[in-house]
Amino acid sequence: MEELLGQIVSVAKGMWRHRWPALAVSWFIAVVGIVVVLAVPDKYEASARIFVDTQSILKPLMSGLAVQPNVEQQVVMLSRTLISRPNVEKLIRMADLDLGSTSKAAQENLIEKLTKELQIRNTGRDNLYTLAYQDPNPERAKRVVQSLVSIFVESSLGASRKDSDAAKKFIDEQIKSYVSKLEEAESRLKDFRLRNMEMQGADGLDMAGKAAAISAQLNQARLELREAEKARDSAKQQIEAEKSQTANVTARSILQESAINVSTPELDARIASLRQNLDGLLQRFTDRHPDVVNTRRLIKDLEDQKKKEMAELRKAAMANPAAPMGGANQGLVTQELGRMLAASEVQVAALGARVSEYQSRLARAQELMKTAPQVEAEFAQLNRDYGIHKKNYEDLVARRESASMSGELEGSAGTVDFRLIDPPRASQKPVAPNRLLLLPLALVASIGAGLGLAFVLSQLRAVFFDARAVRNTIGLPILGVVTLVRSDATRTRESRNLRKFALASSGLLGMFIAAVVVLTVLANRAG
Repeated sequence: MEELLGQIVSVAKGMWRHRWPALAVSWFIAVVGIVVVLAVPDKYEASARIFVDTQSILKPLMSGLAVQPNVEQQVVMLSRTLISRPNVEKLIRMADLDLGSTSKAAQENLIEKLTKELQIRNTGRDNLYTLAYQDPNPERAKRVVQSLVSIFVESSLGASRKDSDAAKKFIDEQIKSYVSKLEEAESRLKDFRLRNMEMQGADGLDMAGKAAAISAQLNQARLELREAEKARDSAKQQIEAEKSQTANVTARSILQESAINVSTPELDARIASLRQNLDGLLQRFTDRHPDVVNTRRLIKDLEDQKKKEMAELRKAAMANPAAPMGGANQGLVTQELGRMLAASEVQVAALGARVSEYQSRLARAQELMKTAPQVEAEFAQLNRDYGIHKKNYEDLVARRESASMSGELEGSAGTVDFRLIDPPRASQKPVAPNRLLLLPLALVASIGAGLGLAFVLSQLRAVFFDARAVRNTIGLPILGVVTLVRSDATRTRESRNLRKFALASSGLLGMFIAAVVVLTVLANRAG
């Protein structure tokens, strides 16, 4: 610690030896600083405050119908990007600042100067913005702020309209593209339906269902054909039975045989047909089905009618036992059986043609079923493409309407309201420079420059002030020290020089104090 203090004292003594050059530099820097501070022109600040009201009743009313813009984010971004080169150039033209700029270099300097000096301050919590600018001419500063306010409002509205127009233009182009895609998809679907019209049923492309329906119709036709064939065979048997009767049988035998073998071929055929139909119905339905109940009722009625007719024939045979059965009655029965046989043959032929047609249809359907999966896959692909295009088209149309409403919403006066809280005005007092702060800084700078010069000179022309410093520097032992004895004249001269130095230093400090007092008085008078 003692060594450190010794070094500090040694450096201070060395700087003291060069006090006069240091004082001269301090005076020079002080005078220059005072002149510069006093020569800096005054600057007046013009400012304006704008409140951006983003709370509108249209937002909840238009919710779901139009895209709600993030107005707060747009305003914040606008405030950050407002001071751009195009806007600054526009501001220069609006405020007539380009009248004095004749060269391109001067215009560039003016643009750079405005870009650095224009200020947009936000309170952070509220949408309250302060636009400020400083200039030696208060009227010019006011014009600049007024132009900046106009650009701030116009840029917000213009950007919203430009974004909405660009969005609608893009959506219109996409809608035109999807209209052409829909027309192509519809054309492909039409061609596909025309090519595969044979495979299309009432419910669309379902060849398995269609083949099942044809198979059911074929089975029904075959059942009816078997019933008709049974009826025809029964008629043939009845005719053969009538022809095989002999004419040599006695009346009693004939009567007894007739009474036993009296039959009704027509009723028997109808009963047999109904029983065949009943068997087919029971295979598909229950006993309580209406068709089953009706068929059984018809069979019972026919059986009752058959018993009644057989009883009447027996009575007639008993009343005329001598008459043979093969007379007129036999001829009528044979004719009736022939008529029934002809009708049965016609029905069998018709049902055979129906069965053949259903068989050919079923074979065709089974052939088409082999290619049905590929056709159904192609149809599904076409439907999927068409559905996607149609959905995108409908979504784009809805979004276009939403974009149109959003553009009108953004452009309406009720969405964002720019309120000019404080109109542009210039301050009556200059706001810069702060000379009361710059003068002490100039004093500190002058003193620092003097001390720095003294230190540099002391290091360039080093002097030893005690034996210890010499011994530490040369590293050799000191044999002795010769003390300087000052005379009275020398001490008098040093005392006079010290007073002069103190007076010069006091004058430097007094000059700064006087300058501060004068500036304070002038500022109070101006206020």
